[in-house]
Amino acid sequence: MGYAPSTSHTVASLRAARGRHQFAKLRVETLEEAAAAEAAGVEILSVPRWMVMDARFRQVAPRAFAFPGENFFEIGGPDDFLRWALPLVKHGADGVYCSGSLATVRLLADHAVPVCGHVGLIPAKRTWTGGFCAVGKTLDQAKWVWDSCVALEEAGAFAVEIEVVPTAITAAIAAKTSLFLISMGAGAGGHAQYLFTDDVLGQNRGHIPRHAKVYADFAAEQDRLQAMRVQAMAAFAADVHGGAYPSEEYVVQAAADVAAAFSDWLKGQ
Repeated sequence: MGYAPSTSHTVASLRAARGRHQFAKLRVETLEEAAAAEAAGVEILSVPRWMVMDARFRQVAPRAFAFPGENFFEIGGPDDFLRWALPLVKHGADGVYCSGSLATVRLLADHAVPVCGHVGLIPAKRTWTGGFCAVGKTLDQAKWVWDSCVALEEAGAFAVEIEVVPTAITAAIAAKTSLFLISMGAGAGGHAQYLFTDDVLGQNRGHIPRHAKVYADFAAEQDRLQAMRVQAMAAFAADVHGGAYPSEEYVVQAAADVAAAFSDWLKGQ
């Protein structure tokens, strides 16, 4: 039986599609990006908290499976995370991303909040795995990635982001776990492929990760628009300084008798 996409996705539908359909996931930062992703057929979105709380989000992305996410150190411990998550679920979040403790994942799951954990390269915890580098290239590291998946699943997570893990390790884990694996640079063995919109659109001016494929050159377009801004503003300033603005077509005139009467009245004030 083939994959039949629904109008909107749930935890159950994502799980049911494992191995039958590769999902696309993007991190979006603006409503315009969310609308574009929806129109483009991207099924899963990582979004900032404010976006879920804004009613316009579901107007522009009604079908997206939305994962709001922030680094755990921005939120706090288990109770802080629960207070952060429950209003998001109330406002239409389909799940939450959590790179915090197993206790945090367990508390969220106990309150029926769908949780996506994180294994492999976790940027906020990179010091423990050697910095910004692949995780799982040795047998011990691969075992640790697997153990992390098991622990998250036992804590109640339904999904994990698996980041910069060798593709063979990801595929082996996918065959063994019931988790929904979201691959960021971890190969096609994951059930979804995840990139940042900044990279996809070519508007990232910093380091571009090895796994990030660039599909557009927004940076060049932004440079062109910035040059147009400067040119237009410089012309405006020159007109003001030289007296060319405002000219007659940009001002409102009073009738001559009204202006004269006002001038006479003002002299007596």
